[in-house]
Amino acid sequence: MSGHYHHHRAHDLHSSEPRGRLIIRPLPRLRSRRAFLGDLGGGALALAVLTPVAIAACSDGESGEGSDAATPTPARSEEETTSTVATAESGDGDESAASDSVAEETSDLRWARANLGFVSAYVVARGNRAAVIDTGTAGSAETIGQSLGDLGLNYNDVESVILTHNHGDHIGSIGDVLTMAVNATAFAGEADLGGIDGDITGLVGGEDVFGMEMVATPGHTPGSMSAIDHGSGLLIAGDALIIAAGRAAEPPAEFTADAEGARDSIRALAALTFNTLLVGHGDPIESAADESVAALAASF
Repeated sequence: MSGHYHHHRAHDLHSSEPRGRLIIRPLPRLRSRRAFLGDLGGGALALAVLTPVAIAACSDGESGEGSDAATPTPARSEEETTSTVATAESGDGDESAASDSVAEETSDLRWARANLGFVSAYVVARGNRAAVIDTGTAGSAETIGQSLGDLGLNYNDVESVILTHNHGDHIGSIGDVLTMAVNATAFAGEADLGGIDGDITGLVGGEDVFGMEMVATPGHTPGSMSAIDHGSGLLIAGDALIIAAGRAAEPPAEFTADAEGARDSIRALAALTFNTLLVGHGDPIESAADESVAALAASF
């Protein structure tokens, strides 16, 4: 693990919400300005990679765990179009219904937050399939499992584990999580693999993992990665960004390998369209999140 996120800094980023479960009704799926790439491959969503900047944290004995489950509000875009499903011309009603079911499972994304006190991990799900993003500090696997349960799933349903970067407060439970998620493939930025134990597949950006575009956001660590789901307007930025006082902010420079590179990554994220922002430190922004990131980038 490289770097620490000291207690007095981490305390300011604690969740202001009670450690409970919040359920939000699903909203219609809309397309973002970059989502057109997905339809070029026969309906599969294409992904591109940037690199997140990481904020490492040390717990100092802090406690408090919980999980919030929600469905992201779709991205706002002048080019919004609804997803369509191609059906065979056989006239077979059952075949058409099956196609609709597959499309719904592929496109409808919901998420849950595993609030681990000073850091958060996340679970995203489509139908009966799930992905885990970050694994918190050591001993966090049970709370992440509770977040899976909030979405009606368990570790057997996890097919992907994505590590946004190699700081200890984000990879601390990777061994336990992979032991329980027996069907999962783990991913992390290629440049960060040296700091992570286990069988991890390297990412460089542009990959499609669980229907999300992997975005390389180097700076906080060399291999930091973010993930964006264009259809639902959800960005998961690890520590490429933090959220403080309800606004997007840059990670502390003292825990960032390349502060100027981290700012370049924030500028890249500011060029994307999304509505909901999830980060490792701070409460989610669930409305007009891209405007908050754009304002931060404009301040540099």
